[in-house]
Amino acid sequence: MLMALGGVMQRYVLSVLVENHAGVLSRVSGLFSRRGYNIDSLTVGVTSHPGQSRMTIVVQGDDHTLNQIIKQLSKLEEVITIEHCDTSATVLRETALIKVSAPGESRIGVIETANIFRAHVVDVGFDTLIIEATGSEDKIASLIRLLEPFGIRELVRTGLTAMDRGGKLLGVPEKPADSAESK
Repeated sequence: MLMALGGVMQRYVLSVLVENHAGVLSRVSGLFSRRGYNIDSLTVGVTSHPGQSRMTIVVQGDDHTLNQIIKQLSKLEEVITIEHCDTSATVLRETALIKVSAPGESRIGVIETANIFRAHVVDVGFDTLIIEATGSEDKIASLIRLLEPFGIRELVRTGLTAMDRGGKLLGVPEKPADSAESK
């Protein structure tokens, strides 16, 4: 394991619910930049609630770094809630688009490789295919390794998105099991 000044370097996934308006992403990324924290991955999208967006931020550091990031994010008035995701209780997914050389007879090999990973051909060119794959980071990395011998011409990955398993909702307190509503 890598060591940081404050302890063991770990990878952390944060779900951050924010107000959806201009400049929020800039303020969040600026906070990381000013503090010298690197963002490994950042995805942002609207939620089912108007006026809110959800960010999934992946960072590396030690526990002290994580606590500092959470404290600093909490100070931004656009931040509604922050959750450190327990990866064993969270669904983590990534999407990749991979443009692969696929002239002639190699096309079948590319398609068969994609099918093994339940990936889909989303574009067919004269000598290329674009493969779309969704899954864990390890699944995406394995698919990329197997497609490399065919010749990857272009590649784009979204970064992680995360959501807690079960009934827990980001920004909504869980109801106790013995609440008046459950009786």
